[in-house]
Amino acid sequence: MLSALGLMHTNAKILFLGLDNSGKTTLLHMLKDERLSTHIPTTHPTLEELTIGGVCFTTYDLGGHETARRLWRDYCTQVDAIVYIVDANDRARFVEAKKELDDLLMNENLARAPFLVLGNKIDVPRAASEDEVRVALGLGNTTGKGAQPLNTNVRCIELFMTSVVQRTGYKEGFQWLAQYL
Repeated sequence: MLSALGLMHTNAKILFLGLDNSGKTTLLHMLKDERLSTHIPTTHPTLEELTIGGVCFTTYDLGGHETARRLWRDYCTQVDAIVYIVDANDRARFVEAKKELDDLLMNENLARAPFLVLGNKIDVPRAASEDEVRVALGLGNTTGKGAQPLNTNVRCIELFMTSVVQRTGYKEGFQWLAQYL
C-alpha cells in the first residue's frame, strides 16, 4: 500500500495529529492493513512500526482529545513529517484545529518537517469544501500539490481533501509527502 503512495525505500518517523474524532486511527489502520474498522477513541499514544512494500516507518497516533494534545510536544523531536487530520464536517471545531496546527507550525523542533494536512470526511454531505478548510486553517499560502519547490526556505505544507472511509484523497497526499522524505 505504501509503495503505491510513493513512499519507497524510506525510514521515517511520522506523527499523526489532529483533534479527536478526525480520523487519525482509522487512517493509520487503513494504511497498516487496508481495512476499514471502527475504533474507540485513542486514550494513550500508540506506536506502529510498519514495513510494507520495502518501506519502513514509525508512526505515532497520539490522540486528539485535550489531555492528549498536551503530550504532542514530547514527541516532536527528530520527526520527519506531520500528518495533521481535520474533520471537514466539524466546522464548529475549525478554530480549535487551527490553533493546534498553528502551535505545531511554531514548534522549533518541527521547523524542517513537512506538514501533510488532510481535510477528512468529505464523504459527509455537508462537509466543508477545500477552499473553506484552507481559509479556516489559514492555509492560503502552501507549497502546492505539484513538484517540490526550488526554494528550500519555503515551509512544506499542503492540504488534501480526503475520505478515509471511501479511500480517496490520502494517496495523493502521501505521494506529495514522499517528495520531502
